[in-house]
Amino acid sequence: MSTLTVTTWSLEQTSPADLRPATAPEGDVRIVRAEVPSPEFSRFLYASVGGDIHWTDRLGWTYARWQEYLERPGVETWVAYDRGTPAGYVELDPVEEGVVEIAYFGLLPAFRGRRIGGHLLSYGAARAWDLADRWPGCVPTKRVWLHTCSKDGEHAMDNYQRRGFRLFDTKVEEEPDVPTPGPWTGAYPA
Repeated sequence: MSTLTVTTWSLEQTSPADLRPATAPEGDVRIVRAEVPSPEFSRFLYASVGGDIHWTDRLGWTYARWQEYLERPGVETWVAYDRGTPAGYVELDPVEEGVVEIAYFGLLPAFRGRRIGGHLLSYGAARAWDLADRWPGCVPTKRVWLHTCSKDGEHAMDNYQRRGFRLFDTKVEEEPDVPTPGPWTGAYPA
């Protein structure tokens, strides 16, 4: 099996004041929290957003594994809708006390390049900072972090840095070059 050389960059904000929000896009774009844990919907978002950029680590998750993850206290999925159609999402995961990871973030291919991503990332980062307000017993957020890699979209790193995230780690690793099926097998060329 062939491999890919993948560079992964980790970025962080250490204060809510670090966030530099993007301008909201024109039109009917709304961001709504998916409050009911739904493995079907979360897998749809994951496969549809990451299908062309090699998101494969969760494709093998069972229904029960998705449910278990989504029911963890503080895990939140915020979905951007463009005129009622899901356009992308941001997933928040409180990985330790006071630390929230933006575990996944992105747009479906048809919605990229329309200024929705900066707005969604801004909104998601703000929700990471105020996560404890919605989850009694959660410690207030002291740090928000995320990672991006060389497989992600060409504008990903720029978007993160423009929102106030700062680089704190870089890793280069070899990964198996596995076909990306997209939202269904054969949706994208191998």
